[in-house]
Amino acid sequence: MRVGVFDSGAGGLTVAKSLLENPLFEEIVYYGDTARVPYGPKDSNTIIRYGLEAIEFFNNFDIDVLITACNTVSAYALNDMRQKAKYPVYGVIEPGIWALANKIKRQDANILIIGTRATINSGEYQKNLQNLGFKNLTSIQTGMLVPIVEEGILEGPVLDEMLNHYFNSIKTPDAIILGCTHFPLISKAIKNYFNSRPVLIHSGEAIVEYLLHKGYKKTDKKPEITIYASDNVEGLRNISKKWL
Repeated sequence: MRVGVFDSGAGGLTVAKSLLENPLFEEIVYYGDTARVPYGPKDSNTIIRYGLEAIEFFNNFDIDVLITACNTVSAYALNDMRQKAKYPVYGVIEPGIWALANKIKRQDANILIIGTRATINSGEYQKNLQNLGFKNLTSIQTGMLVPIVEEGILEGPVLDEMLNHYFNSIKTPDAIILGCTHFPLISKAIKNYFNSRPVLIHSGEAIVEYLLHKGYKKTDKKPEITIYASDNVEGLRNISKKWL
């Protein structure tokens, strides 16, 4: 089977990495919309349009499944993409919520949700977690972490200062939803900031667990991955060599 993985840029490579480490598909076609990253500050209509254009891109590859690795696209464009696609389209928000509910049983647990402005403003994580009975939710926009990761700053004083900027007034949570696919790359720094206490919900790990739950089976064949981008494809491929 062939899976498409779509992201606004390089962040979705963390999802691709989970699919490489837990092979459910023989081939991965990755597309990063690097010409228009980041999606987080953009309005909902623009995000939907970008999502639909991604469907047109993947229609050239005869894929069996599409994973929208971008949380922002998952929040705003998933239903529109499903209506246009001829194959199943999965986002990362529902799997993330499902993973958290499996790992955190106390409904009074302190849950921190971090993501781009658009993802947080959509309220998708908050609404669905509230529907499951989780009471203590804190959601903050941490969009400046995206360009820091894109610059390859995964540790050190610049990242530490930015984490302190966002988290200095936050009570240590029981779990953190990494509501952007860039954030698993700085998960070690995030855990260190909170003295390694929180459970981290990683979109890549969550989507693998979710697809297994949906009945997808692991394959013995090592997946092949092909990387495409709307701009500077060589730059994205170079990043993939470091991240994958």
